[in-house]
Amino acid sequence: MRKIIASEYVSLDSYFAGPKGEIDWFFWDKDIEKYSIDLISTVDTILFGRVTYEMMASYWPSASAPTNDQIIIDNMNNLPKIVFSTTLGKAEWKNTKVIKEINAEEISEMKKYPGKNIVIYGSGSIVSALLNLGLIDEYHLCVNPIVLGKGKPLFKDLNDRHKLRLVTTKIFNNGVVLLHYLSDKNRGD
Repeated sequence: MRKIIASEYVSLDSYFAGPKGEIDWFFWDKDIEKYSIDLISTVDTILFGRVTYEMMASYWPSASAPTNDQIIIDNMNNLPKIVFSTTLGKAEWKNTKVIKEINAEEISEMKKYPGKNIVIYGSGSIVSALLNLGLIDEYHLCVNPIVLGKGKPLFKDLNDRHKLRLVTTKIFNNGVVLLHYLSDKNRGD
């Protein structure tokens, strides 16, 4: 069965974006780039909320190497994408489908389709909604060595506690720490 992976860059105080949605504080280097390539090679579908989708759609179609790795560019532009939005009429970015509401049964069925995993980038509202529904299997949190003081929290409006199990950590040379968690429902014990 395919897994849904939330891949998130967060500040030390748990924001995934600044107060106005800014992400200029992300630490990026060749090690993070390699991690990103390794992760994107394990997925065949990307999930977004509208705000993150619009930011990504304004960037990736015109991104070019050597600023970005060509593998990431190709995957971002060519992989199927789903954007959850009640306000977006249609999606202009190649291979994107707009879904008006999150339906737990449909997403559970999507996870049963053959193929690679599904990833969520950013999209805090989607992460929180899918977490509340018990649909996220893994969390890859890249904790950046910065305290923003205010911003958009990754986890908001949760219905309950959600236990996670830490399976690996990695410290990147730039000070970012990757925390790889499995949802407690995937313990297998």
